[in-house]
Amino acid sequence: MRPILLIPFALFIFSACSKTNDPDPKSGSNNDSAAVDTSTTTSDYKQSMRNFVIGISRYAKAAHSGFIVVPQNGIELVTKNGESSGTPDTAYLNAIDANGQEDLYYGYDNDDVATPTSTVNYLNPLLKISKNAGNTILVTDYCSTHSKMTDSYTKNNAQGYISFAADSRGLDDIPAFPSPIYAENSTAVSSIGQVKNFLYLIDPASGFSSKTAFINAVKATNYDLLITDLYFNNSAFTAAELAALKKKANGGTRLVISYMSIGEAEDYRYYWQSGWTSTKPAWLDAENPEWKGNYKVKYWYSAWQKIIYGNDSSYTKKILDAGFDGVYLDIIDAFEYYEK
Repeated sequence: MRPILLIPFALFIFSACSKTNDPDPKSGSNNDSAAVDTSTTTSDYKQSMRNFVIGISRYAKAAHSGFIVVPQNGIELVTKNGESSGTPDTAYLNAIDANGQEDLYYGYDNDDVATPTSTVNYLNPLLKISKNAGNTILVTDYCSTHSKMTDSYTKNNAQGYISFAADSRGLDDIPAFPSPIYAENSTAVSSIGQVKNFLYLIDPASGFSSKTAFINAVKATNYDLLITDLYFNNSAFTAAELAALKKKANGGTRLVISYMSIGEAEDYRYYWQSGWTSTKPAWLDAENPEWKGNYKVKYWYSAWQKIIYGNDSSYTKKILDAGFDGVYLDIIDAFEYYEK
């Protein structure tokens, strides 16, 4: 999730080597579960993040061929040099099923404030590269004024994007507006390409008194896709609970995918070790001043990647075992921190 920051739009030009002869990760035919990038150094932060996402995709799709992989933000990764005029990076584009983008029309500088036109014009051509490659675009705008929420849905729909107007930056509630939800339908959704709307709610414990209350609230909606966390407080969702979450109120079914941050470590996650605050592992970096308890990570380190995927104790394996339909990868734009 992107905090409100004023990020300069300097374009960092790097030459990235795309593995264009790799098997298509979407087919699930590559059973290599080893991390793609096992080095402890990198000279190309964008390519290292591409490699990380591709590795997660290969591992997850080998276990479940229909598993959905969605990186959020960091849209520059869709081309080899990070520019909209660059050559599309087909290995990366083939490894993912959608791109998530925050703040496209509202929320970039402040919530409920229109994103500057220059920012919109910078992001849209990059998003279109992914869309033209067959990927779904999922936009989250942060706005609470009803007219602005309507405007967000209208503008995103005009671009062919699927959007969610979040009235809380904390992503801890189900907006009461609009009612009915935008593009409501009773489809039995089984693929990301069928999704017409979505609910992004990754901190249910802050907005709901119990896991049961959260499940019942979601069951009363008709969203095509739910993006939520693997855990409610520290309790992972069970197969039965996920089955309940996948049912729409009108009889249709929805996809449910799990949030997972790969560009920061979070001190409230199961993998966190108390000793890390005094003796940091080599891959653990500075705490994010905007989000207490979140720490930057040198994401190209194999030790961090092994926490995320590639083995039975990894985060991705827990998501697969729980029965989620996919994974929503956050802090993809961590490369910006290291390029500065």
